[in-house]
Amino acid sequence: MPHPAIALPRLMAHRGLSAHAPENTLTAVRAACEAGFPWVELDVQLLGDATPVIWHDATVRRCSDGRARLVDLDLPRARRLDTGAWFCDRFRGERMATLREMLALIEELGMGLNLELKVTRGRNPAALVDSVLPTLLDALPPERLILSSFHDGALARARELADSSRLALGVLFEGIGREWQSRCAAVDAYSVHANWKRLSQRGAHAVREAGYHLLCYTANDPTAFAHQWAWGVESVISDDPACFVDHLPE
Repeated sequence: MPHPAIALPRLMAHRGLSAHAPENTLTAVRAACEAGFPWVELDVQLLGDATPVIWHDATVRRCSDGRARLVDLDLPRARRLDTGAWFCDRFRGERMATLREMLALIEELGMGLNLELKVTRGRNPAALVDSVLPTLLDALPPERLILSSFHDGALARARELADSSRLALGVLFEGIGREWQSRCAAVDAYSVHANWKRLSQRGAHAVREAGYHLLCYTANDPTAFAHQWAWGVESVISDDPACFVDHLPE
């Protein structure tokens, strides 16, 4: 079955424009759009009350004024957290975004979304997918959406609920090992998302020759990355994509 006709951008803003605004927030996504980057990579997981929120870590310690585990929070408690002041005082008062709020903003701005399913230790991947996917598919058209994960079970559940014509799946890798192709084939993947520091020319060529799109995360040094464009990388996910603008291939 064919995959969606996605016009992959050369550059995606990692967790929104996270070099200049608190990651995974509505403000960071607005900043990416204002800077001219129409695709963002974000993370989603569940609070303890099963509310899907845009958040990366298993706890709120790093990116808020709280100390709790996400699984121990319900939405009212999560809303009381300041998720901006840790980054810079001018972002004081930023609040954790729910998936619905974020999708409404992305649709309003006409942006594309690469959404990573974050399955932290002890959490149920099927519960995450079952909660996220209907809302996601209702909000965005197939050509502006990639759902990605390191977790094979989460990707398999997503594929059970949506075929490849409706939903592009991206398989995340730290390194392109021997099992990469079987993992991609099992979920009829659209793309491979590789750690740029562990990507080899041989691995990149194998991915492209097998017909998969190739994205790299999280590159912030355009000079060090430059030779990888020739390997067939199509998109770079960066905290500061503007630094790549003058270093893109023809």
